[in-house]
Amino acid sequence: QVQLVESGGGMVQPGGSLRLSCAASGGAFNINPMGWYRQTPGKQRELVAVITTRGEANYADSVKGRFTISRGDAKNTVYLQMNNLKPEDAADYYCYARVRNFAKDFWGQGTQVIVSS
Repeated sequence: QVQLVESGGGMVQPGGSLRLSCAASGGAFNINPMGWYRQTPGKQRELVAVITTRGEANYADSVKGRFTISRGDAKNTVYLQMNNLKPEDAADYYCYARVRNFAKDFWGQGTQVIVSS
């Protein structure tokens, strides 16, 4: 079974930075796209950023210029560099992967990001 394991969440002050990582295992070798969504209580999960195997990235308008998504060389990992974090960025961040060799979408369990002074 495919698993997505996230790491890198935590607490940071406004203006600070965090880097999220996500690694896919369990036979997932054709993943396209891969990315991050976030969710706060009472709201729908929303796109943060996704990236294809060719490096084409799509960002939410609210994070453009502050967040950068990238993939590892093995293409089964994805990273999200978050700079100049704002209180409104606080959320649970979920790794997402469309695993084409299984023809299914998978989600990680989420990692919490807290932005507070």
